[in-house]
Amino acid sequence: MFSFKPLGRRTVRTASVGALAVAACTTVLAGSAKAIVNGSDSSESYPFMAVIPESAPSQGLIDGNCGAALIDRQWVLTAAHCLAVEGIELDGIVRIGTDHRKSGGTVRKIDRSFVHPGYTNGDNKAANKNDIALIRLDRPVNQKPIKIADEPGRPGTPTRLLGFGTTSDTELTFPDRLRELNTRRGAESECAPGYADRTRLCTITTKPKSMACFGDSGGPQIKKGRGDRWELIGVTSGPGAPKVPCSEGPGLYTSAPAYVNWITKTMKADAPAPARSTTPPAADQGSSLATTGTADKSSALAETGTNCNTAAIAGAAYRAASARAQVRSWAGRVPVRR
Repeated sequence: MFSFKPLGRRTVRTASVGALAVAACTTVLAGSAKAIVNGSDSSESYPFMAVIPESAPSQGLIDGNCGAALIDRQWVLTAAHCLAVEGIELDGIVRIGTDHRKSGGTVRKIDRSFVHPGYTNGDNKAANKNDIALIRLDRPVNQKPIKIADEPGRPGTPTRLLGFGTTSDTELTFPDRLRELNTRRGAESECAPGYADRTRLCTITTKPKSMACFGDSGGPQIKKGRGDRWELIGVTSGPGAPKVPCSEGPGLYTSAPAYVNWITKTMKADAPAPARSTTPPAADQGSSLATTGTADKSSALAETGTNCNTAAIAGAAYRAASARAQVRSWAGRVPVRR
């Protein structure tokens, strides 16, 4: 996962499509270049895209962010490592439905956050397990949520990554404009041994020297579903192999379909009371979650924190000179609260 670890201190932080090969959060130095390393400016509107501002002053991380996806009028889905990392501070807000990192869209305060109880950070020795989390907003938004796909598709299925993560393997430079990258679902064998399984999707770029990177963690991996509509299949978690720059290795994404049971259960158990004077807007087809409760066995394992074993593979360490830190995952880190 893409994590941020200060020297001499242990911290865990996973990809927020701002660090694919290792899912991590990043320090924003402002800038242009191509976000999601070698990605392109967003080609269409993605009303479900969300960004979570965060920083880690004590670690030299300033103005960073993680990505997220709106799956209900009042809930966003992101990576656990974006919320469960010591030293990282959330700004307390989520910006939804804009193609600019720091302007536009709808801003809501974070009401509560829920990290999957089985979440385990791979600590650069293995893949993150159960790297998924939910954030409840203080009020509903009008943007159209994205539907979680019934299944992630077979290897070879065309997918797309979205994020505001760093645009370079070697510099923590973030774009203002939302970036996208066309990819495909990879076979488990295309990622390092033990990294991908039925709850963690191996992702391969279709463009040379391109992939999600630091700051992209938590962001969405999407594919076309019925009616040519985008559906959510993955959450940026980190790199799919150790010791490789973001742009040169496969990416690893938490399978959203595998966790539908946990997502639905968590949202229902903590649903906010309806306002007395108004009725929350009804969710349209784009916001419906799969409620069949038929997630495959891998999702059941994920909920109990008993995913299959992952190989102890040394994780890639990235030392950011500007922050004097090691980036261990693509996403920016956030204080852990379960």
